[in-house]
Amino acid sequence: MRSRRAAGVEEGDTILSVDGAPVNKPEDLERGIKTERPSLDKAYHWSDGTKACAWDERAACVRVYRAEVIPAFNVARDALPAGDTPEARLGILSWSRGRDERASGFYGQYQTYSEVLQLIASLALGLLVALRRKRSLKGALLAAALAGMCGALLLTLTRASWAGFFLSALTVVLVGASRRTLVITAGAALPLVLAGLFVLQQKRQVGFIDTRDQSTSWRLMVWRDGARILVSKPRHLLVGVGMDSLKRHWREWGMFDQGRQPWGHLHSTPLQIAFERGVPVLLVWMAWLFVYGRMLWRLARRGAVENWVERGLALGALGGLVGFVAGGLVHYNFGDSEVVMVFYFLMSLTLVAERVNRLPA
Repeated sequence: MRSRRAAGVEEGDTILSVDGAPVNKPEDLERGIKTERPSLDKAYHWSDGTKACAWDERAACVRVYRAEVIPAFNVARDALPAGDTPEARLGILSWSRGRDERASGFYGQYQTYSEVLQLIASLALGLLVALRRKRSLKGALLAAALAGMCGALLLTLTRASWAGFFLSALTVVLVGASRRTLVITAGAALPLVLAGLFVLQQKRQVGFIDTRDQSTSWRLMVWRDGARILVSKPRHLLVGVGMDSLKRHWREWGMFDQGRQPWGHLHSTPLQIAFERGVPVLLVWMAWLFVYGRMLWRLARRGAVENWVERGLALGALGGLVGFVAGGLVHYNFGDSEVVMVFYFLMSLTLVAERVNRLPA
C-alpha cells in the first residue's frame, strides 16, 4: 500500500507489512497495529542477520519500502487517535496500491537473485547462440526463457548485475555469433537499456551512475576505509586482517564513519579478498579466473567443439564469468553462497566438457 502524509511515514513510501503480515489497504494497517500477530520469531532482520525491528503486545513493527532502503520502525498499539475511518485514525490523507519492492525471487535478497539470474541468463544466451536451427522448438524455448530472465533481472533494479549481463551478452555474441547476429542483438539491446534506465529512475529515483545515491556514497565510504586499513601495515598487505575480522574490529578501525553509518562487508570482491586474505591471495584468485576463462574461450571458439550444447555451455559460462567479475567490482558476490554455488556448478559442467573434447596427445 502506498501512503501519503501518514504519521511516521514519508510521502511516497510503500507500507509492506505489519508484524510480518502484508498490508493491502488501510484496514489491514490499522488491524495490524492494534492486534499483535503471533509468531515464533517476532522480528524483522537485516540481510546480515541483525535485528531491524521487533514487535510485542505493546508495539507493532511496520515495514516500509522507501526508494532504496526498507526501514522498519515500532508503532505503539494504543497510540492511534480517534476517527471515523481507518484513514483518519492512521493520519492518511490519500493512498494507492504500490508495486515498488525490488524482485528477489525465492532468495529474499535482490542482489543475490540478480547475480544468479545473470549467470543463468548468460547460459541461456550461450545455448541460443550455439543452437544451429534457431527457428525450432528448442530455439523458441530458449528465447522465451531468456526473455523471462531478462524481465526478472530488470525488476531487481540492480545496476551492477545489469551491467554484468550486458558485458556477458556482448562477450557471448562477439565470441560465438556472426556479424549479422551482433547487429540484431545490438538493435534488441537498445530498447532494453532505455527501459531499464526509465524503470531505475521511476522506482529508485537515481541515475545509472549517481554519486548522490546513498548506496553509491556508502560504497565509496567503505572502499576508502578498506583501502586505508589494507595499506596501513605491511602485514595486512601480505596476509590480510583475517576472515570476518571486520565484524569484531570495525569500531577500533574507525570504519563506517565512526559507526554513524550501517556496517557491512566491503561490497567489492577483489577488495574484500585482499582485505581479509592479503594481496598474494588476490593475485592467485585472479590467476585462477584467468586460467578458467582461457579454457572457456578455447572451448567456445567456432570449430573447437562439435556438440552445440557443449559449445553453448562454454559460451554461456564465459559470458557468465565476465558478468560475475564485473558485478564483483561493486558487489561481494564471491561471498554469496547461492551465487557461488551456481558459478561452481557451471564451472564443473565446463570442466567435464573440456575433458570430453580434449584432443589426445
